[in-house]
Amino acid sequence: MPTVAIIGAGLIGRSWAVVFARAGFQVRLTDRDPAALSAAPGHIAEALRQLETHGLVGDIPVILERVTCTGALADAVAGADLVQECGPETVEAKRALFAELDALCPPGTILASSTSAIVASRFTEDLPGRARCLVGHPVNPPHLVPVVELCGAPWTDPAVVERARALYAAAGQVPVTLHREVEGFVLNRLQGALLSEAFRLVAEGVVSPEDLDKTVAEGLGLRWSFLGPFATIDLNAPGGVADYAARYGGFYRRLAADPAPPEVWDADSLARIGAAWNGGPDPASPDERARRRDARLAALMAHKRAQN
Repeated sequence: MPTVAIIGAGLIGRSWAVVFARAGFQVRLTDRDPAALSAAPGHIAEALRQLETHGLVGDIPVILERVTCTGALADAVAGADLVQECGPETVEAKRALFAELDALCPPGTILASSTSAIVASRFTEDLPGRARCLVGHPVNPPHLVPVVELCGAPWTDPAVVERARALYAAAGQVPVTLHREVEGFVLNRLQGALLSEAFRLVAEGVVSPEDLDKTVAEGLGLRWSFLGPFATIDLNAPGGVADYAARYGGFYRRLAADPAPPEVWDADSLARIGAAWNGGPDPASPDERARRRDARLAALMAHKRAQN
């Protein structure tokens, strides 16, 4: 089975460890923070137990045996088929880390970044091995939300993207390929459009943040959990996508002509949103809310697998 080195033992890194280990891959996890590295096995075991509750994994001790934690970067990446970088979300940090990885890894190793928004060309341009570098952007947490966006730089070898796609698919993820670089990739650009409009509607007093969340969780989100926007509108008009656009295009044109402005992210707008949110309706701790979120995502994953 393939070997994957995961650089960074935080939320995303240890979730990636679950993804690859449950699929039978050998996983080497490393972090420069000894505390994060020592805590990782416990978090991974907890995630696996939650998956086991919903019948999504089998023998947890066998899965855990596939994960090795090491403080030495060179040991982690030695002979790896894929390196999944989960470091700080800055160009400078990624440029330095990818330079180190490019020097340490064999030529055949794929170097992928988990970055949420930074395109690979910004931190790989000067690398001798830049053709084997790309973005493999997951959704948090990747062991419960399987899509992973693959986005190469202009110089990334297309064969590398295809090899990466095959590895992620073999690990049970759902890879999607971007044909050119765009900041934020696809998922976060879609999320950004929704967030900006949500910020505008709440900041302008159109709706409370709690009711806006209900609109997504109990409305759009229910369909979006198994249909994308094109498949959704294809069913919302007798003649499909073109008919939907003909019927409702006037409204969407007016909305597109008056988008939420950048100012919705300014301090005044955020202060109004913060006052309206006031900590949110759920008094539980962030850890408890994340645990409940993950449990619901695991149940949804089990349901979707059963339907498929």
